[in-house]
Amino acid sequence: MAHFRIRAAAASDLQHLYEMAKLTGGGFTNLPADKPSLTAKLERSIAAFGRDGDFEPAELFVLILENVETGDVRGTCQLFTAVGQTWPFYSYRMTTLTQHSVELKRTFRAEMLALVTDLEGSSEVGGLFLHPHERAGGLGMLLARSRYLFIAMHRQRFADRILAELRGIIDERGGSPFWDGVAGRFFGMNFQEADYFNAINGNQFIADLMPKHPVYVAMLPETTRSAIGLPHPSGRAAMRMLEGEGFSYEGFIDIFDGGPTMTARTDKVESIANAKAVKVVSVVPCEEGSKALVATGHLTQFRCSFATIAPAGEGIALDPEAAAALGVGVGDTVWWVAR
Repeated sequence: MAHFRIRAAAASDLQHLYEMAKLTGGGFTNLPADKPSLTAKLERSIAAFGRDGDFEPAELFVLILENVETGDVRGTCQLFTAVGQTWPFYSYRMTTLTQHSVELKRTFRAEMLALVTDLEGSSEVGGLFLHPHERAGGLGMLLARSRYLFIAMHRQRFADRILAELRGIIDERGGSPFWDGVAGRFFGMNFQEADYFNAINGNQFIADLMPKHPVYVAMLPETTRSAIGLPHPSGRAAMRMLEGEGFSYEGFIDIFDGGPTMTARTDKVESIANAKAVKVVSVVPCEEGSKALVATGHLTQFRCSFATIAPAGEGIALDPEAAAALGVGVGDTVWWVAR
């Protein structure tokens, strides 16, 4: 059975990322099928991995899922230290306006979408993509949760609040009912055009052209209303995984496709709060051990893999396959969290 590990992305991963980006099917702003944009992402990531220090806003870390035996790249994910630093980070937030009429003896509650930058300064986990041929064996979980171990191991580089955007409903034409009913009316471009433009150039054009007044939900088409705050069907498992980590949906939605933005306090995220640093006391088969995610390495040297571990003396015993994937041996320190 193939063994996989997570590692820092390198410049040589450009073609791998480009091939995966072509498989996303749109609506995937953090992984555009555009080589200059992906090159810029990799350059940002390499610079962030190469800088050893405290929190710096607007940094990006790109991680890669690699088959240890073959070297094939089969997935990717990203971390942003703080969003909204280069240009505003816009979200819609679902709000309610309550009004009472004495004459009618009735109270009216109107749901509205308000354009906000409330999440500015938050860290973000995003850009997760797993090759369609690898969607078994928990590799999506390995990608997702490796990010939290990375944060736990480099906590000073990240903010106290963290968010995750889930892709919204995309119809069979590749369009977005939310975009068509809201923003698309003001921009003269379809969803694919706007999404691609955003991925390449950022969303400042939203700030320039978007009406700043709240949008009354009742005035939107039913297809648009029914898409608000719902994840794309392929993202439902990711939403459940985020909820399991302690993220919640608090009414923030993506301005492009209406997908939910999940938020959490960084130190309350389960895989961050429960991550432990221990010494490797022995490298032996651990048939009776516990399944875990184990990580090691500072910045560029970061590695993460599934492993079987067992208590041993003042530390743990680690199975040989995981030890080889992580490049660790007896006496090394690793971080782990239960699988």
